[in-house]
Amino acid sequence: MEFKDYYHVLGVEKDASQEAIKRAYRKLARKYHPDVSKEPDAEVRFKELGEAYEVLKDPEKRAAYDQLGRQWQPGEEFRPPPDWDAGFAFSGGGFTEQDAAGFSDFFETLFGHGFAPGGRRGGFHAHGEDRHARLEIDLEDSYHGATHVITLRLPEHDAHGRVNWHERKLSVTVPRGIAPGQHIRLAGQGEPGHGQGKAGDLYLEVAFRPHVLYRLDGRDVYLDLPVAPWEAALGGPVTVPTPTGSVELKIPANARNGARLRIRGRGLPAARPGDFLVVLKIVQPPVDGDADRDAYRALAAHFADFKPRAGLGG
Repeated sequence: MEFKDYYHVLGVEKDASQEAIKRAYRKLARKYHPDVSKEPDAEVRFKELGEAYEVLKDPEKRAAYDQLGRQWQPGEEFRPPPDWDAGFAFSGGGFTEQDAAGFSDFFETLFGHGFAPGGRRGGFHAHGEDRHARLEIDLEDSYHGATHVITLRLPEHDAHGRVNWHERKLSVTVPRGIAPGQHIRLAGQGEPGHGQGKAGDLYLEVAFRPHVLYRLDGRDVYLDLPVAPWEAALGGPVTVPTPTGSVELKIPANARNGARLRIRGRGLPAARPGDFLVVLKIVQPPVDGDADRDAYRALAAHFADFKPRAGLGG
């Protein structure tokens, strides 16, 4: 079964107004009416027009069709989603000029199962579509939890099928321990439902803003810590900033540049929290004057037997 493009059948754009759809149907229905048309495929075309108009003339059915159509292209092999019946409920008729038996299997699969005999126009109920957005937070928000007010720009279809945009502000609670790529679900804040259908949900994908001090790897948090050459050589305590406050860390003697010191459990909070890792970056003092040069010359003389490039050979 192929997916049917009802807009193509009527020769209108997907954002056509209800009035434009009505005009297009009337014009083509007159052209292909079997009683007057001499076209060889008039009867088939007339049935296709009636089916397309049955869906697009009704804002509720049209909205449901548009929602489904985002996943399919005209002519593609079509299989209705397994939860289609759970998401939509129909009653009543309101057909154009044909009985339901004249409509295609595609129409029957989506809409025909819920039509009651007698031609009465009934209600249409559909769950609203879920929406997705991105939420940027600071690393500290994950450590402590936070509340943010966000502004979303959301589309709405009016009675003529046109898309209008409006802004909505929402208060979002950021849970402690959330990590990049995880989602915050706001129930009922997605696309409104149709009829008595429930509104969809809003899913916010969390991303962390770049931090001036810290970087993240999974749930582990890293800090590059500048140390003086004598601090690395002699070792000793240093004060280290972390997202939950400063801690005292002991540098071992003869520490190498790039060495990692681990503080367990100080990464992102969780049932099994990450670690906080300090990466040592040895920074040499600048030479600014004769006294600084003399100090470096004295250091070089003291370590005359030290060969930093001995491992290179030659």
